[in-house]
Amino acid sequence: MKVLSNTLLSGNELTFEQVYGVALHAGAVGLAPAAIARMKSSRAVVDQLVSSGATAYGVNTGFGKLASVRISAEQVRDLQVNLVRSHCCGVGAALSEAETRAMMLLRANALAKGLSGVRPLVVETLCAMLNARVHPVIPSQGSVGASGDLAPLAHLAAVVIGEGRAAFQGELLDGGEALRRAGIKPVALEAKEGLSLLNGTQGMLALLSLALREADILIDSADVAAALSLDALRGSPGAFDARIMHARAYSGAARTARNLAHLNEGSQIRESHRSADKDPRVQDAYSVRCTPQVHGAVRDSVAQAREMAAVELNSATDNPLVFVREDGGGDIISGGNFHGQPLAMAADQVAVALATLGGISERRIEQMTNPLTSLLPAFLTPEPGLNSGFMIAQVTAAALTSENKAMAVPHSVDSISTSGNQEDYVSMGMSAARRLGPMLDNLRYTIAVELLCACQGIDLLAPLKTGTLATKAYEAVRSKSAKVTQDRPLSREIEAISSLLATESLSALLR
Repeated sequence: MKVLSNTLLSGNELTFEQVYGVALHAGAVGLAPAAIARMKSSRAVVDQLVSSGATAYGVNTGFGKLASVRISAEQVRDLQVNLVRSHCCGVGAALSEAETRAMMLLRANALAKGLSGVRPLVVETLCAMLNARVHPVIPSQGSVGASGDLAPLAHLAAVVIGEGRAAFQGELLDGGEALRRAGIKPVALEAKEGLSLLNGTQGMLALLSLALREADILIDSADVAAALSLDALRGSPGAFDARIMHARAYSGAARTARNLAHLNEGSQIRESHRSADKDPRVQDAYSVRCTPQVHGAVRDSVAQAREMAAVELNSATDNPLVFVREDGGGDIISGGNFHGQPLAMAADQVAVALATLGGISERRIEQMTNPLTSLLPAFLTPEPGLNSGFMIAQVTAAALTSENKAMAVPHSVDSISTSGNQEDYVSMGMSAARRLGPMLDNLRYTIAVELLCACQGIDLLAPLKTGTLATKAYEAVRSKSAKVTQDRPLSREIEAISSLLATESLSALLR
């Protein structure tokens, strides 16, 4: 992956690659000059409203159910600080460094769009924190995804104003101390700026964006595992014929079919049983034969979710929004862009895709370990009975697969009323995105088990070898786990292969 050395935020051009560069590789960020000009213009609209004494939600009123409470000009700054403090109610495990950095970047970019009425100083401070690696401690639970991710973003905002907690240079510090050590001055909030820092979908978007990257890696890795399983099971690649794919033209299915055919090119195993007298089977089980259709549906579903998240990357998601008119005036309009429903539904779609990919992987593991279907020794051990081989590895994969099925239950159809019934339909988008991390871990382990089983099956067919490209995947697995000749603990080896998948070593074979 190309790491971008400097990402200039304008609110309009941020890409997933830039998000990953900043979140995962500590890429530097700054504020684009055009964004500064737009932010100054929208800020002038807010300042003019405050000085005029007119009323606008979030500028000089209370929030949520308290929106009808008017706040005096003398209390406008206190209002913003109180808002940040009162919303710091998150609980549970803190977001990871990558998740936190992604969230900071995305919030900065949304504000840089120039529709929030905040000073450039606010975004410049977020950029300075990212560049100095001052990372707010953000509890992961406490958002219903209604007015965005209020509690998580409040914990982020608390450090911006010199409060809360932050990680800096390996230490957990008070937010003000972390900023002081990094040479960053806390922001003294002006009208609307506290609300603008809190109102948005950047918590769920950060988690979803990172999950999409991991999902892409695992989909390609699953194709690699399936190709090895195909040979271990002495399956037929005929079902992956391009003409079949063209007859039902889903792009994801066609891509997986091409991957499988490419990986297995030159397979001696395939050549050994082409004739009917050597292999009387007419068709393979669905978990083998329908791999393109299932993996392809996963690909297409994740791609659709990515399209939705891509819109959100460069969207203004706080409330109210500030629109500058051509005559130099402006309008401050309340709406609902903070609502997380699009992302919640996208996260649910990804969750179903991950559960599906693990489900078919586990079925191929069952096909390989079951002697009734594999035409190999029971549980892939040369001496079944004395040895149990991969019997319990399959059980582990089954357990992980069932966990993912349970976690794939949709969150976006749930709602619970909050804020005195003012926020009476919420998205549950943060929880929808938050469960993707554990699901990805489970899927990574499941694919690791499939790879171990497939390589063991190929070993049992020696001296015949798998395809030229598939052999590279086999060798990568064998560099972490030798052939199982007699029972031994496999837990560490499953962990090792899971770590190998995380490095993109196997998915890179398809690029």
